[in-house]
Amino acid sequence: MTGAVEVVNHTRAAIDEEAVAALVEAVLEAEGAGGAEVGVTFVGERRMRALNRKYRGKDEVTDVLSFPLEDVGESGQRAPEGREGRAGGAAGPAAGDAPPRLLGDVVVCARQALRQARAAALPPGVELAVLLVHGTLHLLGYDHGSDAGTMALRQAQLLETVDWEALVGAAH
Repeated sequence: MTGAVEVVNHTRAAIDEEAVAALVEAVLEAEGAGGAEVGVTFVGERRMRALNRKYRGKDEVTDVLSFPLEDVGESGQRAPEGREGRAGGAAGPAAGDAPPRLLGDVVVCARQALRQARAAALPPGVELAVLLVHGTLHLLGYDHGSDAGTMALRQAQLLETVDWEALVGAAH
């Protein structure tokens, strides 16, 4: 694999960055995009709310945003994909000796993820895995807003194959 997953944690949450990278790499491999480059950033509530307001016009904290680099519109920027989804296309995986495919970034609000895990009585790692798989699928062009359940089905399939247990430290 020639690509990389870069993980940055701007929060105090005990996130295992290597486990996050491994999970995202597993999704990319399963989707035929092995070798692609993806950034994953964990942010606090204020930063996530600002991003959601700026790019989606929603003045609220959300759990995950995806910023695909492919399929750039007229403005030169592509709006991020949120949990509600937006249309998005993606080219096929990089072929031959082409440079790594630069997919984009997934931004996760760690505190919102932990809050949702508690509310659903789930281990925090499960919720984090859901958000990471969801955000990565958006980078790959999936759109649950218009795909008649294709993204939800693929997300469920992938979640059965990924290792979520090491994502969050025992303190959470």
